[in-house]
Amino acid sequence: MKNFIRIASGQGFWGDLIDAPINQAKQGDVDYIMMDYLAEVTMSILQKQKLKDPKFGYARDIPPLMEKLLPIITHKNIKVITNGGGVNPIACMEAVFEVAKKLNIKKLKIGIVIGDNILDKINEFILNGTELKNMETGESAKTIMDKVLSANVYFGAKPIVDCLKQGADIVITGRVTDTGLTLAPMIYEFGWDMNNFDLMAAGTIAGHILECGGQASGGNFLGNWQKVPDLAEIGFPIAEAYPNGEFFITKHENTGGLVSIETVSEQLVYEIGNPKDYITPDCVADFTSIKLEDAGKNMVKVYGIKGLPATEFYKVSMSYADGYSAFGSLTYCWPDALEKAKAADLILRKRLENLELKFDEIRTEFQGYNACHGPLAKNIKDLNEVVLRIGVRSKDRYAVERFGKEIAPLILTGPPGVTGFAGGRPKPSEVVAYWPALIPKKLVQPEIIVKSL
Repeated sequence: MKNFIRIASGQGFWGDLIDAPINQAKQGDVDYIMMDYLAEVTMSILQKQKLKDPKFGYARDIPPLMEKLLPIITHKNIKVITNGGGVNPIACMEAVFEVAKKLNIKKLKIGIVIGDNILDKINEFILNGTELKNMETGESAKTIMDKVLSANVYFGAKPIVDCLKQGADIVITGRVTDTGLTLAPMIYEFGWDMNNFDLMAAGTIAGHILECGGQASGGNFLGNWQKVPDLAEIGFPIAEAYPNGEFFITKHENTGGLVSIETVSEQLVYEIGNPKDYITPDCVADFTSIKLEDAGKNMVKVYGIKGLPATEFYKVSMSYADGYSAFGSLTYCWPDALEKAKAADLILRKRLENLELKFDEIRTEFQGYNACHGPLAKNIKDLNEVVLRIGVRSKDRYAVERFGKEIAPLILTGPPGVTGFAGGRPKPSEVVAYWPALIPKKLVQPEIIVKSL
């Protein structure tokens, strides 16, 4: 057993700073790099890509990243864990092997986790009496079965641990929990009993802090953000973890950003719901038990964490096609910028009403005035400029197309002082809606495959 391990955050979402994993590997000592690529809507996007080409369906940033990263991690013996396999971990693994061959790397073992994609099994589950009810509305999934685009179970840390036990240098998964990417190496390296739920909660909370990349090391910081140094060269967070469940959040020396009790606290309350009841496949973590202690410059000790047994369910993230949407915008200038924008909004709505088009929703925001704070915005008369942004959603594609043709005419047939119309008419985009549900764990089993170069 190692005395401690250092797990580095490398990506907080698909589209994060491309060189962050490379910097984590180069700028100091780490044992693992975890890279979180997946959000709920991302799975449906990847599923569409895979339907068009069976070689796609994963985060295609990974192969070019590996061209730079593989030489470093093989030299420094750093392991990588990522959920960037999306709906096609096998293709992602094969793409990484191709990069390794190109770089003349002779020895590499990759493990993948599959089995989370249950799109082809949903009808079978429903026919056999399994209710997949929307966790927010209670509505049955039967109502959307003809429109479902993706359905993925959130697995936990165990299949990743199994890959590591088989010697995997890189583990590529589909939809596992963001926190499981960090918890898994702790279980593996320290030999943790997965029925010790205080330890499972500790690893889960470490994962929660790392999962959003630079958000825990000074990015998107609501505190004294003006004093955060050198965000242009921000160092992503690192968890230095110990066998007793305590860990320190830090970052590499001589990098920008800030690790403090305040930055860590902000990340801890990000997207958690009930803080006493943070449910994962591995445990139920109690965020109210967390203790934080300033341990020096850019270092925060996290300890005292308590957990409870996991539930008998997995969460299922489903997405489905729910019509079409389009957005258009125009900019109105001083004087009376807000008054002009509001008048244009009313004119456009009246024209759409006269056309007898059916919309599920029409939404307007006046950027520069209420886009961030909505009805709480104060009515300011002398704004220099206001952007009218209006969007529509409908099951009727024609209605959305026609809306797009009504924006530009406002330039010559509406209030004065308008500019900012560029890029052509707004085009309909498919609306992908989110459907969270629960499924008994006994119905779904993760599978692992470990291959060597």
